[in-house]
Amino acid sequence: MSENKDNSLLNQLDTIARGLSETFAPFCEVVVHDLNNPQHAILAIHNNLSGRETGQPATELGLARIASPDFPSIIANYANQFADGRPVKSTSIGIKDSSGKYVAALCMNVDMTLFRGIQSALAQFTEIESSAVVEHLEPATGSEAIRQRIDSYAAKRATTARALNVADRRALIQALRKEGLLEVRKSMDTVAQHLGISRATAYLYARQENG
Repeated sequence: MSENKDNSLLNQLDTIARGLSETFAPFCEVVVHDLNNPQHAILAIHNNLSGRETGQPATELGLARIASPDFPSIIANYANQFADGRPVKSTSIGIKDSSGKYVAALCMNVDMTLFRGIQSALAQFTEIESSAVVEHLEPATGSEAIRQRIDSYAAKRATTARALNVADRRALIQALRKEGLLEVRKSMDTVAQHLGISRATAYLYARQENG
């Protein structure tokens, strides 16, 4: 690959890196490596979290790619850390030229400090004590099954129960009817409340066939 083509590719990678860093700021550092210049491989650092500088040498992954075109082009979500010990989740993407030689790399380093703090807080908040005491706050024992079925249906469509569109709501309620879940006492109240629709609408969907 000619030097002009190399520069064009690196310029395009730098544009992509800048866009990614702005999208995932302030948690993600994005680095462009020029593997044709391993002693000064770091070409650009966007949202610098590691404290490194442009012109610093290639990392171990960069050197491995330089040494072998068979090295994996993508290594995603591996554990890493910054120099000050902050935990990092990293992804490294190698870029080859037309001859199959690695000439560049785009690396993303996500600072996990805040996320681990949130994870720890949530784990503490959701922790419950084991106890022999049993209490049922929901008197209609089938209502939870209906809610779980609705949530499962929505999750498979990458959405939430209340965000389902009309066609999906109709298909879901028809499925609940065929599965016998609408025979549960006050089932329509549960369905309507969980979907955020009126009971009249829920009854209407239950009477309609899909189509």
